Amino acid sequence: MNNKRQKIRKTTLLISFLLFPVTLFYFSPFLIMWGASLGIITGSFLTFTALFILSLFFGRAFCGWACPTGGVQEYCFSINNGNTRGGKYNWIKYFLFVPWITTIALLAVMAGGLTTIDPLFMTKYGVSISEPAIYIIYYGIIFTTIIIVILAGKRANCHYFCFIAPFMIIGTKIKNFFQWPSLHLKANKELCVECKLCKNCPMSLVVKEKVLKEDMHDFECILCGKCVDSCPKGAINYSFGIPKKR
Repeated sequence: MNNKRQKIRKTTLLISFLLFPVTLFYFSPFLIMWGASLGIITGSFLTFTALFILSLFFGRAFCGWACPTGGVQEYCFSINNGNTRGGKYNWIKYFLFVPWITTIALLAVMAGGLTTIDPLFMTKYGVSISEPAIYIIYYGIIFTTIIIVILAGKRANCHYFCFIAPFMIIGTKIKNFFQWPSLHLKANKELCVECKLCKNCPMSLVVKEKVLKEDMHDFECILCGKCVDSCPKGAINYSFGIPKKR
């Protein structure tokens, strides 16, 4: 087992969370709408765009390695380590995403287009929380995220309510369609001894079934590598290249 890699991953998640008071507005879906109403491309607009581009080559690796609220959710596993229901419930985020992206487009049109770029929009010298009152927003987000995980299971916010996830899933769909080299997982079912050590997936995926099918693809996979590092026989591995067609 490669515990060192998972320690590094948890460290990057922790650092990302500790920086969240600084980066909060760069992950804000609300500020994108506010900026669009003024014809401004905000820092969060740029962040979401960058994560979409990143997903074209690295899937949802950001979610597994650097998302600040992802880190909050994983540190709540000691409270509720139960699996999320997934399946049709994963569509909740799309019912939020479509009206949101439509609203952004309409606001931008009403403003006469996005004519200005302001990466520091509504921040003070690039820092999101520059006034004590903004901590109400910060702790509101943290508290809500924790409650969702406690009630609905592991990384439930990623499954149901994340506004960034659809961007990255669309990027993953595009990279899969064009079959260009990208980061993904691959499996060798001949090496699997069905020890079930991979069952504790942070995204509640049934990893063993995917290994036996030799198809590790799943749009909810965040490429955290926990299954890779828990497999004693090396039946699952990271790969960067052209994944075989499904």
